[in-house]
Amino acid sequence: MIDALLPPEMAKRAEEIGARKATMAPLSLLALAVLAGAFIALGGVFATTAVAGTTGAPWGPVRVLAGVGFSLGLILVLVGGAELFTGNTLIVMAWASGRVRSAALVENWSIVFAGNFLGAVATALVVYVAGIHRFGGGAWGVAALSTASAKLDLGFAQAVALGLLCNALVCLAVWLTFSARTMADRVLAIVPPISAFVPAGFEHSIANMYFVPLGLFIAMFDPAFAAGHGVASQAATLTWVGFVTRNLVPVTIGNILGGSLLVGAVYWFVYLRPGRRATGDAPSPRCRT
Repeated sequence: MIDALLPPEMAKRAEEIGARKATMAPLSLLALAVLAGAFIALGGVFATTAVAGTTGAPWGPVRVLAGVGFSLGLILVLVGGAELFTGNTLIVMAWASGRVRSAALVENWSIVFAGNFLGAVATALVVYVAGIHRFGGGAWGVAALSTASAKLDLGFAQAVALGLLCNALVCLAVWLTFSARTMADRVLAIVPPISAFVPAGFEHSIANMYFVPLGLFIAMFDPAFAAGHGVASQAATLTWVGFVTRNLVPVTIGNILGGSLLVGAVYWFVYLRPGRRATGDAPSPRCRT
């Protein structure tokens, strides 16, 4: 007996989950989205701790460790229960099957994106107020500022491409959890894809809602820290307008393309399209809403 669900059953589960997400009450959706933004930010805290003070250490292994730490965020989202914009791009599977209206899809994405932003930025503010950037003799804050500055140093097309690659892996992690029957299954499915995208330098829009605002808070409210630790030049590159135009917008575009097209649309085409359903080896069609 095969314990885990096979891909055709995973596709059916993905469609059902997508249909449910699109009909969730807006206030509940917003609350769960705020939680997801905070959860991803907590993964970012763990990842920054992993790389802080590692100057001179091998670049690759340190970043892999950061990726393992960052996977905490998606584990909290998928096991704890929350609504993450990047993962919700898979709702296109239910949309393509006619079970979700276009307006409902856009509404879900808009509410979840806004909630994720609130949760991530609020967590970044709390992390700043907690003074974590001064931990490790300031090594933690140096790593945080360097990370934020690097994210604003991308070209538009590069940021789109990095966002596309990132959310392909994030949504593959979500896709793999559709096969899971236990919590351990879900955790083990999540860690490898997330541990791959972080060290590769791919860009996640919701994570960046934490990383860049945290750098901005340090630069704006504690300029003496940046000057005293030799990262004043990185702090000077950080602006809210630059964050939105040079990172958040192109990365979000890439995330939508990577999740909805490279993962959601492909698996819908293989397992859920009408012709495939008619062969009898895929989930049976259901009523349209």
